[in-house]
Amino acid sequence: MSIKAVTPILNVSDVPASLAWFEGLGWRRGFTWGDGGMIAGAADRNVHGPARFASVCAGSSESGEGGEGGADSAQIFLCRNGQGSRGTVLPKFPGDDQTDGVWMSWWVESVAALDAMHAACVARGDLVTMPPTNEPWGVREFHLRHPDGHMFRVSSGLGDPCNER
Repeated sequence: MSIKAVTPILNVSDVPASLAWFEGLGWRRGFTWGDGGMIAGAADRNVHGPARFASVCAGSSESGEGGEGGADSAQIFLCRNGQGSRGTVLPKFPGDDQTDGVWMSWWVESVAALDAMHAACVARGDLVTMPPTNEPWGVREFHLRHPDGHMFRVSSGLGDPCNER
């Protein structure tokens, strides 16, 4: 069996608000869906009401081409009030792994990009639950909490010892 991609689905309270949150971090909209079906132009709403399901995308394939309309290196689906649970337990200390909601790692291209993203998150008032930290397993990361309690470990490698000469 060959797996083409894995797309996590986040339970969110408000799809348009979540789209705006992700867009503020540099993600872009893939599609939006509402009670009347697909919403033209991936808009937040149409005559049937607000979007209830959507996708956000980031990155692109190295070749710049992908079958079926292009390939993104990352995609997340957003579902209003369904398909999983939201986080309710706030971290008690930096790096607290006992929080709930969905956890996932985002990989950015460099430590400089990670530090810039951290600064942007702090500037816009996002909840950063662990500051950028160089970890013993060879990554620098910080923890970012989505407004609905999902936790993202934003990470970058500190160098590949196999390629250092």
